[in-house]
Amino acid sequence: MSTNPFIIPNIPWQERPANSADVIWRYSANPIIPRDLIPTSNSIFNSAVVPFEGKFAGVFRCDNKKREMNLHVGFSEDAINWTLGHDPIEWLCDDPEIGSYQYRYDPRVVWLEDRYYVTWCNGYHGPTIGVGYTYDFKKFHFLENALLPFNRNGVLFPRKINGKYVMLSRPSDNGHTPFGDIYISQSPDMIHWGEHRFVMGTKGGWQSTKIGAGPIPIETPEGWLMFYHGVLTSCNGFVYSFGAALLDLEQPWKVIRRGASYLLSPQTLYECVGDVPNVAFPCAALYDQPTDRIAIYYGGADTVTALAFTKSADVLEWLKHNSEI
Repeated sequence: MSTNPFIIPNIPWQERPANSADVIWRYSANPIIPRDLIPTSNSIFNSAVVPFEGKFAGVFRCDNKKREMNLHVGFSEDAINWTLGHDPIEWLCDDPEIGSYQYRYDPRVVWLEDRYYVTWCNGYHGPTIGVGYTYDFKKFHFLENALLPFNRNGVLFPRKINGKYVMLSRPSDNGHTPFGDIYISQSPDMIHWGEHRFVMGTKGGWQSTKIGAGPIPIETPEGWLMFYHGVLTSCNGFVYSFGAALLDLEQPWKVIRRGASYLLSPQTLYECVGDVPNVAFPCAALYDQPTDRIAIYYGGADTVTALAFTKSADVLEWLKHNSEI
């Protein structure tokens, strides 16, 4: 089992197109996961992947043909071609009270200390943040619901900060939330969460309606690199794009830089046409420290899974010249 998730010599990669000046560019063979990869699925999107035993594993949002939202395990040799379990993950739970659920969706996965932690939007009398873990992607243990409903986009940092576990989230409501800012919560034990701090709120344009943390933040010498989604309310509904911000290493509720414009917005067919049009929603990022390469996994139109690429140095340089806090 890997103990350094930041060295990924087999990270998926495609060079920036010769005619492109974009900081983030799409994989030319997108989408990498179609909506019908398994027989029961209506759609597969907003999912999380990590390096695992020299290959890759992940937790995937699969909405079935009854339109129930649930989480499935997946494995891949190259992090592009995936094999997914046909049945939802069975969570081992000591307390039957929290073992019942209404839905599970939008997972994130992080290697933290000695195991892989999973967070997701868990339906427990409304949306909240479920927290669980696995050592081997075979047995999954459900710990607890971290916060009261209503909350979404629970994203753990990949290490303790000042001796505490830290998680980003977005307090919301019980519906298709028309608002939302990013907050931080802290915990001594991954069970009890408090010391909540405001991180950042909505701004104009592409992030004027709501924002939410995306992949696990990437630690750089300059700060935590956080990709996040922003939502614009257009005359035809919500438009989900994503951008980047830089957070302080020791006080990550303090924003050092925040990109004024988006880095990727829904513009291709698979991002604009689907069950929910006009969505590019990032949930995972692989980072290979030696090469500085980043592979970002994002949902397209709440229907398929796509892949994009960048380098941390390019994003950090872009933030220096395009920041509006």
